[in-house]
Amino acid sequence: MADEVKLPADSFEPLDKSKHLDSEKIAAPNLTFMQDAWRRLKKNKGAIIAMILLILFFVMAFGSAFISPHDPNAVHPQFANLPPKWPGIDINGFNGTLMQAGSRVDAYQAAGAASHVHYWLGTDYLGRDMLSRILYGTRISLTVAVVATMVDLLFGVTFGLFSGWKGGWVDNLMQRIIEIIMSIPNLVVVVLLILVLKPGMMSITIAIAFSSWTTMARLIRAQTLELKEQEYVLAAKTLGESSIKIAFKHLLPNLSSIIIIQTMFTIPSAIFFEAFLSYVGIGISSPKASLGTLLNDGQKNFQFLPYQMWYPAIVLSIIMIAFNVFADGLRDAFDPQTKE
Repeated sequence: MADEVKLPADSFEPLDKSKHLDSEKIAAPNLTFMQDAWRRLKKNKGAIIAMILLILFFVMAFGSAFISPHDPNAVHPQFANLPPKWPGIDINGFNGTLMQAGSRVDAYQAAGAASHVHYWLGTDYLGRDMLSRILYGTRISLTVAVVATMVDLLFGVTFGLFSGWKGGWVDNLMQRIIEIIMSIPNLVVVVLLILVLKPGMMSITIAIAFSSWTTMARLIRAQTLELKEQEYVLAAKTLGESSIKIAFKHLLPNLSSIIIIQTMFTIPSAIFFEAFLSYVGIGISSPKASLGTLLNDGQKNFQFLPYQMWYPAIVLSIIMIAFNVFADGLRDAFDPQTKE
């Protein structure tokens, strides 16, 4: 038998804590997926600026009943086509003057307006305040887009989730339905709805919701086909979890990034489509205003009074750009493979 090896007594003394190596210590903070996405989003300055602009537009549009300086539908024929006037500003384009017969005249004085009367963005051909109408029109455009997008979100996600989860002939049948709906032009749907319903917010919202949910459904269906083969879903099915519980507990949380990003892309598309319909005269009816109707009214006097078209066009452009920049930022924030 080999000789026993005796260890020295100091071999069992505890190590000095000051010399202890913490090579396995986690240096990064413990963050959830949403917290990490928010951290990545904050590093995207363009997306943060776009988000702030969208918040401002939503607050001003939906708070227009409190911050609008005038009634958006109040008609003042004596103040028709007045240019913008900002109190205390003496800059052409903002001081209430116009070029007439080669000379600049005070349009407010010529209209007999009192000294305290001023319109920040001028008036239209009926003397209605442009600023109030832009705020009111932005609220209508955003309302139509958000309601249509919510229908798209609820119906599109449910349809795509069910189609991808069932698979087989059920999936094939549901995808053929989507292809039939996508083959119908949006304008045809709008015209048919106008024949049944009166032109207005309801018909436009139904038309946008009817045709816009198909993209969401196809994206969710494609992701569901991939996720349902993952190990955690198979484990849940083995443990006897119901399909509804698996969908809400496992599938929807993993589909949240796709849903949020697609929603952010759907809203500006709906806003532009509503503006287009109102511009061609089959959307929001007078005296209600939307960005499309304001553009339609403004282009009639664009040669002589360009501000009537410029201001609603600028608002529509900023909203469209902000939504797209914010959606791009969300896509990068929710993608862990994106380089920071």
